[in-house]
Amino acid sequence: MEVKIEESWKEVLKEEFEKDYFVKLTSFVRQEYKEKTIYPKASNIFNAFNLCPFDKVKVVILGQDPYHEPNQAHGLCFSVLEPTPAPPSLKNIFKEINLDLGITPLESGDLTRWASQGVLLLNATLTVEAHKAGSHQGKGWEEFTDRVIFNLANRKSGLVFLLWGSYAQKKGEFIDQTKHLVLKSVHPSPLSAHRGFFGNHHFSQANNYLIAQGQLPIDWE
Repeated sequence: MEVKIEESWKEVLKEEFEKDYFVKLTSFVRQEYKEKTIYPKASNIFNAFNLCPFDKVKVVILGQDPYHEPNQAHGLCFSVLEPTPAPPSLKNIFKEINLDLGITPLESGDLTRWASQGVLLLNATLTVEAHKAGSHQGKGWEEFTDRVIFNLANRKSGLVFLLWGSYAQKKGEFIDQTKHLVLKSVHPSPLSAHRGFFGNHHFSQANNYLIAQGQLPIDWE
């Protein structure tokens, strides 16, 4: 089936788009958009892929669900549309960047600036009904994003995977740590950040690894 997604990803994922689960998922999502308010807007469902082609991926950050309130979600995990202020978890990510690298990230919560440098900001579930967190879980998105991670982990080497919280760690547990740098910590949520997210030095570790691979580091500002 025809899916509007960046060309290199279309080639990598073409078999997924023909599978029964994805056809059912697409049918469900289309119906939801017709009948309800769904985030992000349909043109942004695959924004993470469109901004960060398969060949350009250097770092993968795994999230869980899109934000479910207005003017937030736009297809990149943890990221929000301007002029929405950075939500609490993203504020804590910025705080750790400051602690780790000594730089003060821009106040904008729109992380397009990271995606365009090769940071795949991937949620496990790519759509959600307004005001209903987790409402599109268990519909097929998780299987699809598992295959995304599988293809990255198996077709590429020298990637950095940032797995924050038990959900992301479970989703990435099959990644070969001899081929990639896999960094784990608690989630940056205010509920857990003080138990090991602050001080995890993931951003400097990621950049040091990329430099050692002969790649340009990420500007985390």
